[in-house]
Amino acid sequence: MIIAANFKTNHTRASTKEYITFVNEYLTKEKDVEVIIFPTATSLDNYETSSNLTIGAQNAYSVNKGSFTGEIGTQQLDEFDIKTILIGHSERRHILGESQEEIAKKYAFYKELGSKIVYCIGEPLEVKEQGLEKTLEYIYEQFVGIDTNYENLILAYEPVWAIGTGVTATTEDIKSVHSVIKSKIDKPLLYGGSVKVENVAQICSLDGVDGALIGTASWVKEDFVQILENIKGL
Repeated sequence: MIIAANFKTNHTRASTKEYITFVNEYLTKEKDVEVIIFPTATSLDNYETSSNLTIGAQNAYSVNKGSFTGEIGTQQLDEFDIKTILIGHSERRHILGESQEEIAKKYAFYKELGSKIVYCIGEPLEVKEQGLEKTLEYIYEQFVGIDTNYENLILAYEPVWAIGTGVTATTEDIKSVHSVIKSKIDKPLLYGGSVKVENVAQICSLDGVDGALIGTASWVKEDFVQILENIKGL
C-alpha cells in the first residue's frame, strides 16, 4: 500500500521538519506501508527518514540548471538527493496551463534520470457527466507521450471534480476507472480526490486501488498518521 501526501502550497520549513519527524517516528514501527511526502520546494532538505518514507518534489523543470525564473531543476533536487517527482497533477494542467506536450517532455526527462514518477491523470466534471466512455477517452489522452512501461512509475487517478471539493467519487466510480486502467497498465494505481481519515480504508480496500494520493487531509500530521493507522492490514 502506498500513501502519498501532497502539501501543495502549505507548510513552512519548520512545520515540514516537525511533520516529517512525527511521521518518520511512526513509520519506524510500521513497515507495511510506503509513504511519499511532497513538501513545497522551499522545504526540501536532507531529512533523516526510515526506509519506507520518501521525500519527493511537487514539480521541477526538465533541466539541470538554467534561466527559468521561478523553476527548480535537478541541480536543486540533487542537493537534497530528491529522486521522486509528481508529474501531471490537475492543478498544473488546469490552473498553470501545462500542456500534454510539456508534461510528456518533463516525464521523459525524469525517466531518463531514473526518478520515481508519480503520474497523475483525471477528468473534469463536464467530461465525467458524459459517461465512462468519454472519461476513459479523456484519460487515455493524458498518456500520449508517456512510457507506461517505465519501471519506476506510479499512477494516481484523481478526478478533477473531486479534488479539494469535499466530493468523493463513489466506489463504483473508482472501481470502474481503476479496473480499466489496471487491465491496460500493470503499475501501482493510487486514488486521489477528497480522501479523508474517515473514508481512506474503504477506498484503499477496493479492487485495483493500491493506495492514495492525499491533499488537504494530509496537512495535519496527526490526521495523516491516523490515515496510516486506518489502512493497516489492507
